[in-house]
Amino acid sequence: MPLEQEVKGMLIVGYTIIMGIAVLITFLFWVKNRNTSTGYIWVLLHFGLFSGAAYFLFKVIFFDINHLMASEEISLRIGFAGVAWSLSMFCLVMGIFNFSKTKKNNDL
Repeated sequence: MPLEQEVKGMLIVGYTIIMGIAVLITFLFWVKNRNTSTGYIWVLLHFGLFSGAAYFLFKVIFFDINHLMASEEISLRIGFAGVAWSLSMFCLVMGIFNFSKTKKNNDL
């Protein structure tokens, strides 16, 4: 997809900074609250899989449209991104489930 020259770098750097901050904050909370480690592992796994989905989407955005099989390549990469995204959402839901389960156990 045709974009300005600077957009690629700005997207990659911006995404990396925001994801890095999110992972760092999650890791710091994990160190602070060791009793809910399973939930944090799921959330960190979510971040990793979501980053994989973003990687495939970045490959789609910056793909050479003059390639002979551009449509097929783009479709395949969008499919990979979708699978990675759906797995990351499953991990996020499992993390939320573990946090809510731990919260209920602490209330008793």
